[in-house]
Amino acid sequence: MDTQTLIDPYDTLLLDLDGVVYLGRDAVPEAPESLREAAERGVRLAYVTNNASRTPGAIAEHLSALGAPATPEDVVTSAQAAARLVAERVEPGAAVLVVGGMGLRSALRAHGLRPVSTAMDDPVAVVQGIAPGLSYGLLSEGTLAVRQGALFVAANADSTMPTGRGELPGNGAMTRVIATASGVEPIVAGKPEPPLHRESMLRTGSKRPLVVGDRLDTDIEGATNAGVDSLLVLTGVATPLDLLTAGLRHRPTYVAADLSALHRPYPRVGKGGGGWACEGWTARWEDGRLRLEGHGDPLDGLRAACAATWEAAGEGQADEDAVKAVLGSSLFGHASTE
Repeated sequence: MDTQTLIDPYDTLLLDLDGVVYLGRDAVPEAPESLREAAERGVRLAYVTNNASRTPGAIAEHLSALGAPATPEDVVTSAQAAARLVAERVEPGAAVLVVGGMGLRSALRAHGLRPVSTAMDDPVAVVQGIAPGLSYGLLSEGTLAVRQGALFVAANADSTMPTGRGELPGNGAMTRVIATASGVEPIVAGKPEPPLHRESMLRTGSKRPLVVGDRLDTDIEGATNAGVDSLLVLTGVATPLDLLTAGLRHRPTYVAADLSALHRPYPRVGKGGGGWACEGWTARWEDGRLRLEGHGDPLDGLRAACAATWEAAGEGQADEDAVKAVLGSSLFGHASTE
């Protein structure tokens, strides 16, 4: 029996935060304990977040309060990636209009740039990130500056962000205000675009990283773009249906319920007998539909179902109607379906 745990081949975990480590102010179950165990085994932890509203120090304080090992140096934000992106394109000391919070302002100052709040300061760039209480006035100033020729950079393009109350509008939704009013699309620094992963690699020096996230369109696609392995945990945004209908760039290397899976052997998913098998489950694609039978942990059924569906879909995406019946019965009812 294979005793290697999922985490063993990797030297660094590049961890998303919202939906992976915490939801709002509360820890995701099993997350702090799993991260402490990883750190004790010598694995580097890097908290890589598209949320640009808070400083690394504030994020590390929050993580520590939840019981997760973290220092400000362990936190890599889209604000830092956005600030580096701007600093590489403008003169030192240049004025940058911040449509966002303290996380962006601190990151810009760290790169020798001057945060401002009005288009009358002639900013050479506008940087936007999500922040509580983001005002119409500040969005208007950003629009004026972009229309006057300022570089437009978005910390991230997440359309939503998970919270304890549900999914709320993310920075991607808010950037549409300036983009629509100015006719200019932003350069995106955060996941899945390369700048944030580049920032993470520069800061950690990782050779064998594992990206851990809860979103297919940011975390998993970002890992695909970077050419590294990924783990999708089902504690945030992505659902089993999202996984089964995922396109090529959104398919994770591993799927798990939560971070505790890092410290267990990962079940083998193999092809044979006319289908894909994982533990007590077998999945196959017949007559344009997914078929699944077996018993045991439903997550093993999902792993087998993903393998069969992704093979059938190739570089495309499976139709929802072809997989929904399996999700409704087999995976969550522990029954067989034909």
